[in-house]
Amino acid sequence: MLPVRRLTVATGLLAALLCVASPVHAGDESLRQLIDSELKAGWAKKTITPAPKSADSEFLRRVYLDLVGTIPTHDETVAFLSDKEPKKRELLIDKLLADPRFARHQANVWDLVLFGRHPGNIDATRKRDSFKTWLTKQFADGVGYDKLVRELLQGEQVGSELFQVQFRNQPEEATIAISRIFLGTQLGCAKCHDHPYDKWTQKDFYGMAGFFVRIVIEEATAGNVKTYTVAEKASGEVLFSGAAKDQKPGKKGDPVKPRFLGGSDLDEPPTPKDAKEPTPKAGVKLPKPPFSRKQKLADWVTATENPFFAKAVANRVWAQFMGRGIVHPVDDFQAENKPSHPELLNALAERLSANKFDLKWLIREIVNSEAYQLAGTGSVTDTLPKHFERARVRPLTAEEIVLTLRTATSYESTGKSDDQSMSPNEYFMRAFGEPMNGMGDFQGSLSEHLFWNNAEQIRVFARRKKGNLTDQLLVATDPWEKRVERLYLTVLNRPAKPTEVAKFVEFIKSDAKPDARVEDAVWVLLTSSEFRFNH
Repeated sequence: MLPVRRLTVATGLLAALLCVASPVHAGDESLRQLIDSELKAGWAKKTITPAPKSADSEFLRRVYLDLVGTIPTHDETVAFLSDKEPKKRELLIDKLLADPRFARHQANVWDLVLFGRHPGNIDATRKRDSFKTWLTKQFADGVGYDKLVRELLQGEQVGSELFQVQFRNQPEEATIAISRIFLGTQLGCAKCHDHPYDKWTQKDFYGMAGFFVRIVIEEATAGNVKTYTVAEKASGEVLFSGAAKDQKPGKKGDPVKPRFLGGSDLDEPPTPKDAKEPTPKAGVKLPKPPFSRKQKLADWVTATENPFFAKAVANRVWAQFMGRGIVHPVDDFQAENKPSHPELLNALAERLSANKFDLKWLIREIVNSEAYQLAGTGSVTDTLPKHFERARVRPLTAEEIVLTLRTATSYESTGKSDDQSMSPNEYFMRAFGEPMNGMGDFQGSLSEHLFWNNAEQIRVFARRKKGNLTDQLLVATDPWEKRVERLYLTVLNRPAKPTEVAKFVEFIKSDAKPDARVEDAVWVLLTSSEFRFNH
């Protein structure tokens, strides 16, 4: 953990922060208990009847997908459903959080947060694997979120530099993205004029942009491999020329000093009058400047007393597992967009900060809460219930679909001949790359529907191959009733209903050579709506 950094922040913000830091409950109540007590109080006040506790099979599928990005195997499903241990859910959560797949799945989740599905800069797109490798290691090593963000802003470790590379020569885009992702604040509207719905002005926007204007992305090429370094010039300022409507040809504007969002100007020594900025040259690295703006920004963003940082990440992680943010959308903190449960959000932020920004700790507390473990059904039909009275139902991401298909069918690729000359991931990214918009809306497109029900890239998972699910069902000697039950436990992670067993058995036994019918049975479940979603 980095030492606590004391930075100058505006008096009003410090006063607000002291209110945030005040504990909302006395005693030794765990965060999971506090979550439930806060939500139950809200339900009582609103006369809301929450959904019942989820069935073991529903919880099992949900928590596997949320923590490791795929479903349990048949044996894992049977073992959990038959386990009589009262604390089996808590034990399973601990097991999944210690699984190497947890770090890889979190890297997938945060890669989308930090880049989106389609970053505009091709340099950042081509080398994303190295970024994901770096990000996976951060989660595997339990690096605190503050340290992780600090490195993203500085870009000094191999792989981490790609985050800054995506904003190459675009300090204004860096300002918008970094304020949104790490501070939960939308500054985009203040780029061209004072924000019409919030307190931020153009001077606030360009004050933040001043931290990025000196960043230089250096390239080096060895053979066919291109690498990047995040360097920084010792001089250079953002020029502010007023509102967009007042712009005139040839108007250069006045330099704006870097300013921490909502706080004070950066205390920066003046540039010596005789200082000369070296001209960037290919293959020649810029010297480190005597004063680093990006380091000061990293210090301020991740500081314990930053009034935005802890709340923004606590809200984002809460939304990841509970479906919506306490402030919703998650990256739009503003006076008119008030939190649904302000005391709970304060507590999440306070305790996360006290626990050294350990995201795994926060996740453990959230998924152990009764609220997370509610059923996904109930009287409320809202996609994302504001009071969290039932669990979210969500479509699987493209990455989850691929892994889940492989897990369910024991599928092992033998190369491009199986995958139609492209990896399944590429096809699935095209079909399922944008399954949701972050607001809880989901509308499967016609192209997705056609791919899901007709593509060979789906059908291949059901075709018989030695050792896969279809083969296991065909070589088994159990009665077909037992084999259909195995099919359901493997693909949907729940016991089959008697009517489902009867229909599948009738269908399979109607052909003396059942190979094709078993393939169809597997395919039907793989392409079902139930498989497509987390319940």
